[in-house]
Amino acid sequence: MPDPINSEVADVAIIDYGMGNLLSVSKAFEHVAREANPGAKIVVTSDPAVIAAAARVVFPGVGAMPDCIRELEQRGLIDVVKAAAVSKPFLGICLGMQALFAHSEEGDCAGLGLLPGTVRLFPAEAMKDEHGAKLKVPHIGWNQVHQAGTHPLWAGIEDGARFYFVHSYYAEPASQDVVSGFTHYPFAFTCAVARGNLFAVQFHPEKSQAAGLRLLANFVTWNGFGPVHG
Repeated sequence: MPDPINSEVADVAIIDYGMGNLLSVSKAFEHVAREANPGAKIVVTSDPAVIAAAARVVFPGVGAMPDCIRELEQRGLIDVVKAAAVSKPFLGICLGMQALFAHSEEGDCAGLGLLPGTVRLFPAEAMKDEHGAKLKVPHIGWNQVHQAGTHPLWAGIEDGARFYFVHSYYAEPASQDVVSGFTHYPFAFTCAVARGNLFAVQFHPEKSQAAGLRLLANFVTWNGFGPVHG
């Protein structure tokens, strides 16, 4: 997918580092932007200059953490991702959330280190439901998301709304201060984190129908610190 002209600043830049369902994410943003932010320019790009200039940045991803970090390094995107995550409205999705942490058990791999904590594999010995039946890993399907306090990106989304998950690893933040949402499978694990201008989720909002689209719509009007406008 070609990069946009650098002089044309994107309202939302979706980072292309060779991993992620970029078409689904971009189509979902184009859909919500029609009402939430008409005329918004949504681009999929691997150009550091475009990402650096964008008003908002989305860091999606599916796959393995070691591959993610390697691809970011090879494409020269590490620095611009880190800079965006501390300077402008920034949304991480699935692997794009996990990579923000310091370390992952997946491949014993260092992450970007933007958030203290570890990404862990669901422990086999704990994967049983209340009846003792074995739960599958990866965790695939719809599950409730419980909001840990208020946040602009939760606006208009009912606490306990269901979102779509596909993952075998989960983030364990070093501090509960960044936890913005959690899900049970079978124990409570962090599925959303927030700090300043950064918000990231383990689930896939682009595949989560009305609740997911509302979260994306909130993002395209969020200034990164204050309330959602509109």
